[in-house]
Amino acid sequence: MRVIAGIAKGRRLKSPPGDATRPMMDRVKEAIFSSLGSAVHGARVLDLYAGSGSLGLEALSRGAESATFVEWRREVARVLRQNIDLVGLGGVVVPAKVEEYLTRPGPAIDLAFVDPPYALALPSVEHVLGLLAPRLAGGAMVVLHRRAGTGDAAAPPGLETTGRRRYGDAEVTMLTKEER
Repeated sequence: MRVIAGIAKGRRLKSPPGDATRPMMDRVKEAIFSSLGSAVHGARVLDLYAGSGSLGLEALSRGAESATFVEWRREVARVLRQNIDLVGLGGVVVPAKVEEYLTRPGPAIDLAFVDPPYALALPSVEHVLGLLAPRLAGGAMVVLHRRAGTGDAAAPPGLETTGRRRYGDAEVTMLTKEER
C-alpha cells in the first residue's frame, strides 16, 4: 500500500496488524481520485473509518488543505499516526466512533471518504450518511466504498448520488451535496 500521486508519491504506508482493515487496491484508489479531479485541491477532507489513512493521505498528497481521520480502534489509530508522520503532510486523528464524531459540531467538509467495514449493515451506512450530510459544504463530495452487491445506500436529503462503479468485489458510490 502506497501513496500513488502528488508530493508524497511512492511513500509506502504501514498496514494495521491482522485483519483489522481491508486495504483498498491501488487501481480503485486511482479511479476514485481521477474522478474527483481538481475537487481535491484545497479541500478540507474527512476520512471516516480511516484505517491506515490511505485515502486522506492520498488527498493531502494531491493538494488537500487538511485532513481529519476518524478511527476508534487503538491499534489501528497507532499505525494511522505512524503513516501520518511518515507522509509528513499533517492530519488530525480523532479516536472516536464515526457516529459519535458526526454528532459533534465541526468545520464544514469539502470531501469525505466513507469506507466502513464490509460487515456494516446498509441501514447503519445510511444513518452515517444522514449524520454526515449537515457537516458538508455546498458542492462537497462524498466517496462511499462498500462491498458490491450489498445494496445501494439511499442518499439522504441534501445529497445526490452522482455515480456508482464496481471494481471486482468493491463498489464506489459518489455523492454530491447540493449547492446552497
